[in-house]
Amino acid sequence: MTERSLTLAEVEALARSAHEGQTDKAGRPYAEHLAAVAEGVSKRGGTPAQQAAAWLHDSVEDDALSAEQLAAAALPQEVKDMVLALTKRPGEPVEEYTARILATPGAVLVKEADLAHNADPVRLSVLDAPTRDRLTAKYARVRSLLGITAP
Repeated sequence: MTERSLTLAEVEALARSAHEGQTDKAGRPYAEHLAAVAEGVSKRGGTPAQQAAAWLHDSVEDDALSAEQLAAAALPQEVKDMVLALTKRPGEPVEEYTARILATPGAVLVKEADLAHNADPVRLSVLDAPTRDRLTAKYARVRSLLGITAP
């Protein structure tokens, strides 16, 4: 018998719970970023699997979920693959990170939505100038390596 996969609402609840108490660089609840990325994936025509990956895209990287917890979750393998592809590893060169995203079906669209929200001028405006400039350059480099045009 095939195990039932979590619904999108259940994935959202898992992500919100896993990131409870975490804030982004601007001090906002982290779940706001996850919701914005999931919405961006949906608006870009993303599949339910890509939307699920959007909710979970930072969960392993931010230690909200362990790789083992992700592996054990009732999720399609394609969702788990996208989440792991989108997980930046400590000390990993950006070229290796982006190559893994490009090699994983569905992951580029999730990263595109992530970058669009991260680079939102309103979101960046609350950061100090050096941080804003550093992040803007970082996001532009990743977009370039992934072949994504600026939002």
